[in-house]
Amino acid sequence: MLRILLTRRLFPESEALLRRSFRLTRVPRLAAGVVSQLTDVVDGAFMDRFPRLRVISQCAVGVDNIDLAAARSRGIAIMNTPGVLTQATADMTWALILAVARRLPEADRVCRDGAFAGWDLEFMLGRDLAGGTLGIVGAGRIGAAVASRAAAFGMRVLIHTRGGPPAGPAWRGARPVSLASLLSRSDVVSLHVPATPATHHLIGDRELGRMKRGAILINTSRGTIVDERALVAALKKRRIWGAGLDVFAREPRIPRALRALDNVVLTPHIASATRGTRGAMAMLAAANLVEYFAGRPDAGRLIEPGVRNPGRRERRPAAGPA
Repeated sequence: MLRILLTRRLFPESEALLRRSFRLTRVPRLAAGVVSQLTDVVDGAFMDRFPRLRVISQCAVGVDNIDLAAARSRGIAIMNTPGVLTQATADMTWALILAVARRLPEADRVCRDGAFAGWDLEFMLGRDLAGGTLGIVGAGRIGAAVASRAAAFGMRVLIHTRGGPPAGPAWRGARPVSLASLLSRSDVVSLHVPATPATHHLIGDRELGRMKRGAILINTSRGTIVDERALVAALKKRRIWGAGLDVFAREPRIPRALRALDNVVLTPHIASATRGTRGAMAMLAAANLVEYFAGRPDAGRLIEPGVRNPGRRERRPAAGPA
């Protein structure tokens, strides 16, 4: 029976799915498959600890923690779990938009600190969303789900993507524009692109300088997309209204300068953190391995194809504990 190694614990139902087809092991040299998570550094050195490794199933959409070139050169397939976290991440994006626009963490602190002195006409004034413009950078599943919610808040949508104009009902009425135009015209800018060399510091000092002074920046994608030093400077000088960040460049570290600001809302990479969504991610990560070794991997979840015949018989493993 093929062995599978989990780098970290999954939910009971997803581990049960794996146990129906595989034997779980903690010994790298015995494992033909691995379920990895975002905090794992999956580089060539990691892969070389697994001489029998044929496939890695990442329990996430992003695979920026995996050296894809190293996997390709070793014939190791890479799979991920797209789709199942789309709605939860879109909901979290809007939660951050509302929290920043209406200063919810500040208001919460006022109440907890006993500083609420009663209603006042000018107390805790925030930003209106209705009638404003939402700029979405990235036209993937999550960007589309965020766009589909904009009408409920009475917002127009601008979209910037490196491909052609996006299709689908979520983008009906959205206007494709350049990044510079989106930044200068949007009241809220929401980032939904993967971490790649091309998107590293996509939002830096120049881009922040193009944004409206009353604008809000939201990032639920990857921390490296925003130059955090430039963002701190912009927030300190009130060049933009505020920011909502669920991701950071060097997680779990969050710069002290960001933590000191009252016009940024910070959450600890929880955009997909509902029990239903994380459970579905884990189940899909497990299903990836079942399907891969059955010779029918889902092409939509196959980042790197690996060897051509994943369903071939396992070589007899060397004796040893599992």
